Formats: sequence, structure tokens, C-alpha cells
Amino acid sequence: MRQVKVGIMPLKEFQAYTRAIVTGKHKRKRGEPKIWFNSMASLAQVLSDQNRELLALIAQKEPGSISELAKLSRRSQSNLTRTLKKMEHYGLVNIKTGAQGKKQPSVPYTDILVDMPLDV
Repeated sequence: MRQVKVGIMPLKEFQAYTRAIVTGKHKRKRGEPKIWFNSMASLAQVLSDQNRELLALIAQKEPGSISELAKLSRRSQSNLTRTLKKMEHYGLVNIKTGAQGKKQPSVPYTDILVDMPLDV
């Protein structure tokens, strides 16, 4: 079981956080989120019920291409490609070029944990 922790941090705070890491002022601690969203709204959009079902489908069926995934998910390929690119940006999906140059999606995690502060 591979888990990933996601967190929510406003963009300005995230920029300061990454600067602190790069300059050595902050060392990532065990248990800190690996993936960050700048708002609950962006997390909810990327990890909507439909998109979580898509992640589960990819993990279960291991499609050999995006077109195969489009058929399995009954989603248009153009819409699916946009969704997968956004998920790939956050590290929730890997897309590699497989046999015959086909783009093959995979899911690197079995569980997504959300670390969300109460203060906004």
C-alpha cells in the first residue's frame, strides 16, 4: 500500500515554504504532505468523485493507452487527456510512452490522505 499525503496551503505561503526548503532553512519532515493544493476548491476539483473513480479504474484495469481508458471510463478522450494532465501535474498520475508510442496512464498510490487545517 503506497500512500500520499496532500495538503492545502495558500500560494504565497507555499512559495515561502519551497524557498525555505531550497535555501536549507527548512527540511521536510516525515509525514508532511508531498502534494500541495492552494485551496480546498482546487483539491475538490482535482479529487472530485468522478476523478477518484478514474484513479481507481486506472489502478484496477491498468489500461495500455488513454484511448483504452476513454472506452473503459466512457469519457471523451479530449476531456480525459486534460484531466490526466492536471492529475499528472500534481503527481497523482504517471503517464509514460508505451508500446507504439501510446501514452499509458498509471497511478502511483493506493491511498490519498488529506491534511487540512481548520483555519483558513
